[in-house]
Amino acid sequence: MTIAPPPGAASAARRRPRLYYGWIVVAVAFVTMGVAVTARTGFGLLFPEVIAEFGWNSGVTSGAFSVGFLASTAFLPVVGWMMTRWGPRGSIPVGAAMVALGYVAATWITTPLELYLAFGLLAVNGSMAMSYITHSMFLPNWFVRNRGLAIGLAFAGVGVASVALLPAMQWLIETEGWRAACLAVAAVTAVAIIPLNLAFQRMRPEDMGLLPDGESAPEPGDAPRQAIDPVVDRKWAETDWTLGLAIRTARFWWIAAGYFCGLFIWYAIQVHQTRFLIDQGFGPGVAALALGMVAFFGIAGQIGVGALSDRWGREIGWTVAGTGYILASACLLMLEQAPTAALMWTMVVVQGLLGNGVSAIFGAIPAEVFQGRRFPSILTAISLVANTGAAAGVWLMGVIRDETGGYAAGFWLCLVLSVVCIGCIWAASPRKVRLVSRQAAKRAARAA
Repeated sequence: MTIAPPPGAASAARRRPRLYYGWIVVAVAFVTMGVAVTARTGFGLLFPEVIAEFGWNSGVTSGAFSVGFLASTAFLPVVGWMMTRWGPRGSIPVGAAMVALGYVAATWITTPLELYLAFGLLAVNGSMAMSYITHSMFLPNWFVRNRGLAIGLAFAGVGVASVALLPAMQWLIETEGWRAACLAVAAVTAVAIIPLNLAFQRMRPEDMGLLPDGESAPEPGDAPRQAIDPVVDRKWAETDWTLGLAIRTARFWWIAAGYFCGLFIWYAIQVHQTRFLIDQGFGPGVAALALGMVAFFGIAGQIGVGALSDRWGREIGWTVAGTGYILASACLLMLEQAPTAALMWTMVVVQGLLGNGVSAIFGAIPAEVFQGRRFPSILTAISLVANTGAAAGVWLMGVIRDETGGYAAGFWLCLVLSVVCIGCIWAASPRKVRLVSRQAAKRAARAA
């Protein structure tokens, strides 16, 4: 006896793609993020070499990074405009070209101003057009149920690339000089990023006639689907959010303050970590390996925290990541008193495995609070505040090192701000606007 399939089952099966294109978008982002963020992080390896060659102090030299982040206050709106007009296929290759040009120009520097122009205005600014912020403008469009996991997978490319590229960069610095390393970074950035994004990247699934999470549009005769409604605050969720409306809300400023603190800590530790470890007696190779291993453990951190936030909520995910920076700051403080390998590797593991998870939910939190057509402009404004935190963190840590002869006060500040950034996201309460997919499913099951 043959059992007939339910209405629409055959057509739905035919329409279901073998490979959902969203995962191709994630794969391209994986490669792009890996190369782009490693190129920016690589400044931490060049930092001691530039100081040694030119004799500039830490505040002046690290100021190049800060200048780049401050300049992004003008450049990020341009990135948002490019994303709206051209999508990632236009904006990301522009950023790659700027980073490559900046690293080539760095080989000719002789003054701090030239350093600021090469690394700050070109390399750091260019990385803004292809790193966490830019990808957070379009990756959330491709997934709803697995948004945190998908973004975490894309951003895990940073860890994979760092493990390979940062030690290779340090080896080039030691064998061929830091200028040769700069040329290598420029070549890898241009070759790996530009062709892939021009060929494959897209802004949203609707551009290709697709729906988020690989869903196919219903056709006549299809069995009805039971939608799971994640909305908690109906009035808020149905608002057509613009930047002008968003900045009048407390939630916007809580998220912005949390991101300011989060990026302050992230970049203050990341950029100065290599020099701090060298100051404590660790060799340059070990210090470079430690920086790379932070990104390596960040692979699991970004995927794990992203997936955890899909299940338990964005606030829980952010708390786990913030706790990582509390522990990392505490380890760095103890390292000044007892510079042991065990403490250093503990700092590396908690910073990568937990702290780096913030990137997986950087775009998800504002996307769920201020979802809508104008989301790129709202995320751009939040990112401007966040980048100010990154600039302040890198610069202030350098000044603290110059004025006090050590980093202790800076690490205490990072520890306190880690607690503050957790509190800010709980105050923003994205769970009171929309539930993550797993929580929404549980609510629907309870209601049923």
